[in-house]
Amino acid sequence: MTKTTNYALWTVQVLLALVFLFAGGMKMVLPVEAMTRQIPLPGPFLRVIGLAEVLGAIGLVLPGILRIRQGLIPLSATGLVVIMIGATALTLANGGGAQALLPLVVGLLSAFVAYGRWATSPPQEKLENQTA
Repeated sequence: MTKTTNYALWTVQVLLALVFLFAGGMKMVLPVEAMTRQIPLPGPFLRVIGLAEVLGAIGLVLPGILRIRQGLIPLSATGLVVIMIGATALTLANGGGAQALLPLVVGLLSAFVAYGRWATSPPQEKLENQTA
């Protein structure tokens, strides 16, 4: 991987982590009544989505910073892609055509990180063969 690609991936990872920490944190601390007025989903489900977003944000940066289990980065990004697919579909279903652009772009950026880090993280078999 080139340095430019690595820098681009890290930049996107940090920005996505900030976005998901904010969005997930808000879903975890806002009153359920306030959230369900804006998003037509059950309150406990929104709390679970918020927790998944916060954990996904942590998974985007912490393994790379600590250089431990870096294979978790593409998995975290893939999970966030799934969440953003749901957010885009929900926004479109509620008649927000132009508003669906934001979760779509965030999902595409998450897919970029997932693909970029998946392509650069060595499979477990190669790691085991190198240590033997």
